[in-house]
Formats: sequence, structure tokens, C-alpha cells
Amino acid sequence: MTRNNFDDKVYIKGSPIHGSGVFTSVAIPKHSLIMPIDGEEISVEECERRENEENNVYIFWKTDESFLDVSSTPKIKYINHLCDSNCEVVEDDNGCLWLYSIKDILAHEELTINYGYEEIYQHCVCDFCDPNRDQINSNQNL
Repeated sequence: MTRNNFDDKVYIKGSPIHGSGVFTSVAIPKHSLIMPIDGEEISVEECERRENEENNVYIFWKTDESFLDVSSTPKIKYINHLCDSNCEVVEDDNGCLWLYSIKDILAHEELTINYGYEEIYQHCVCDFCDPNRDQINSNQNL
């Protein structure tokens, strides 16, 4: 695991996947720590409350008893889901969460993670989930 911090090389812009996304201005090698995932540590109960009452979707699982709410962060809250993602979330030896590259990433490529919960796959339209999507879209244009 390369212990580089690319946080200052990561920027936000409009995404072809959804809304805004996280992009890199430089190439990032596979197996690199890209940026720390910081946020407000909250309990399971508070996580459920924020999801249900506030429709907060900017929460990362940390342990069986805690989560990180990243809704106030400037970058990581914009990470988009892609089933065939180029990053994942890992925990270092100190218990800190990091965005980690699982593929070589090109400069100006969008950084993505697989959100990893069942409901997302029912609504996902990526080529990995729906390989016929392009064919369906082209047939609608006929």
C-alpha cells in the first residue's frame, strides 16, 4: 500500500454518473491511499435517525458501533457509486478510514466506490449492472 496522500490533487466537478463527482488531476497508481475520510463520528442510532429523518446519504460505516457522517466535508461526500469502481474504503492501522485505489487511475478520471448495499443495484444503470442499457437507449432514439 503506497502511503501517498493525493488529497490536494482531488477536485470536484460535474459527473457523468450523477450530480457532482470526485476527480483526480494526476494519475494515481493502484494500491495507493488517496485521501483520508474524515467526518463526524456518530452512533448506530444517530446514523439511523439521520438517514430516516434527514435523508442523509453521506454516512460511511466505521465499526459495528460507529459511523462517519461526511456531509460537512468538502470532497468525499461527492464520491459516486460505480459497481466496477476504481477505489474502495480501507481502514489503516490507526483505525482511520482512507479512500484507496484498487486500479490504476488516469489523470482527470472520476474516483468511484461500490456503495455495497443491495438497494443501489436495483436502481443502478452502469454498464456493469445493465449491459443492455446502451442498446435500450439507442432503440428509444429510433
